[in-house]
Amino acid sequence: MAMSSHSYRALGRHGFHRIHYTEWGDPANPNVLICVHGFTRTSRDFDFLAAALEKDYRVLCPDVVGRGKSDWLNDKTEYGYPLYINDLAMLLARIDAERIDWVGTSMGGLIGMFLASYPETPIHKLLINDVGPRIPAAGLKRVADIVGRVITFDSIEHMDRTLRIFAAVFGNLTDAQWRHMIIHNARQLPDGRYTANYDPGIADNLKTMDLQDIDLWSVWDTIRCPTLVLRGANSDVLEHADAIAMTERGPKAQLIELPGMGHAPALMADDQIALVRDWLLAD
Repeated sequence: MAMSSHSYRALGRHGFHRIHYTEWGDPANPNVLICVHGFTRTSRDFDFLAAALEKDYRVLCPDVVGRGKSDWLNDKTEYGYPLYINDLAMLLARIDAERIDWVGTSMGGLIGMFLASYPETPIHKLLINDVGPRIPAAGLKRVADIVGRVITFDSIEHMDRTLRIFAAVFGNLTDAQWRHMIIHNARQLPDGRYTANYDPGIADNLKTMDLQDIDLWSVWDTIRCPTLVLRGANSDVLEHADAIAMTERGPKAQLIELPGMGHAPALMADDQIALVRDWLLAD
């Protein structure tokens, strides 16, 4: 089946905003998978994974507000996890699924972690890609320093060459996969130049925070669903010791570390897709 695009209105403190999502597979399939991207990424990062799983699942991949084709907020202070969680809870209500599986990269993993921690959660299986209950201040600072700046490129080719160097931590990807990532995470400006496809205001709250380690272990300890944690072996967002602790408390997750990668594995390569698929579909 081909990918289709949809949207819905979600409600924040200052009014409604529209959330875009892509959908793959049979809309009548009761087996539902939701895939949520990282802080500066978009739903289209999951195209390869969704295409591989559409025979097994109805797959939905949202653009978190401020990213991709979803609306940007006028009040930048509203960007944050309370709104992201509420927006995705509205998606769960929209599809009315009794249970879902969840794949979340970085920010998407944290949203899934929060939703999985609530009583009567519909999340049946939770796969968290390179994030955990403790987020080091150094990783937060790196994100804050980069995200709030509008970096422009003369052409898609210029953007491609530059980001292949910057995003080498995502792992070994084919030329077609790199190109896919660039095209779907680029936005053309009125002057013809290109920049990343997100609202720079998503970083405003980070800039005003006293950046210290974020501790969410109390949330992690309430999760009870089967959980898999993927970690790039060179990650500065999910440290090895924290990943080990995630296997010892809360849902006592299974851990797989992926060599030669940092934050965060792209989940586009065939071996990574097979790893995700095998775990999701195992009894």
